Amino acid sequence: MTPASDDLRFGVAGIPHSCPGNSSLRAIDYLVSIGLDALELEFVQGLKMGQETAGQIKIKASQLGIKLSAHAPYFINLNAEDPGQRMRSQDLLLNSLRLAASTGASDLVFHAGYYGRKTPAETYSRIKDSLKDILSISRLEKIPARLRIETMGKRQQFGSLDEVLSLCRELDGLSPCLDFAHILAREGKINSYRDFSQVLRKVEKKLGRRALSTAHIHISGVIFNQHGEIKHINLDESEFHYDDWLQAVFEAGIKGTIIDESPAREADALRLKNLYLNLQEKGTRAEPGHNRHDFLDTD
Repeated sequence: MTPASDDLRFGVAGIPHSCPGNSSLRAIDYLVSIGLDALELEFVQGLKMGQETAGQIKIKASQLGIKLSAHAPYFINLNAEDPGQRMRSQDLLLNSLRLAASTGASDLVFHAGYYGRKTPAETYSRIKDSLKDILSISRLEKIPARLRIETMGKRQQFGSLDEVLSLCRELDGLSPCLDFAHILAREGKINSYRDFSQVLRKVEKKLGRRALSTAHIHISGVIFNQHGEIKHINLDESEFHYDDWLQAVFEAGIKGTIIDESPAREADALRLKNLYLNLQEKGTRAEPGHNRHDFLDTD
């Protein structure tokens, strides 16, 4: 398959279900064979990968042109009531960043935590202080992987779009992971070309053009209720308007990595890549009378 772009990669979170063999090394080979070019390594259940394996992954991904990222363990909570748990979460996130760098991953995605009994403002302050320490150590150690805080889909979780963008603006070295399924689930809206374009404009306004030219994006179908995300589902089974979303991504000139987290992740990632190739071939938006200038200048 023709690459979508030298600057925009499409891939999956974790080992594809159809991959022969349950290993990240096999997954890299398999992704190349089906025409995808990115893999997010899943550390979500803990840091179980050894340094030898990490080194092998780094070499193979580099040789085959697969862009790597990683996802930190789910049980990190930088707003835990117990100070010891907060410290352990900081250590786990920092060690996840070190391991990600050992694999050659350029980015580490993480969930920051829950509000618990704290107000959103108190939670923001506590998480900000924790991340300051981690980023400071990362700079001292010259860890090359970027730390990316994810927009979250459940309303009890810290990580609204505004919270994520504000933290990234305040903390040097922190970048966003924009999960559009989570944004939809949390807000109960944000599901049209105009909505998606407005989100991307907000990112550019808050963080600058570089945030869109080095983007890391999660996508999937999603089921949600008044409390937010319930679970990820396949794109075609969801109400998520992924064709409008992809059109907005194309018009915004996004560069970076798009990671599909659907249950049928490799099939959905290939669908998105093919749709993007079609947009590239046409070179214009589906809606007549609009162009890149509209994306930049619409309020």
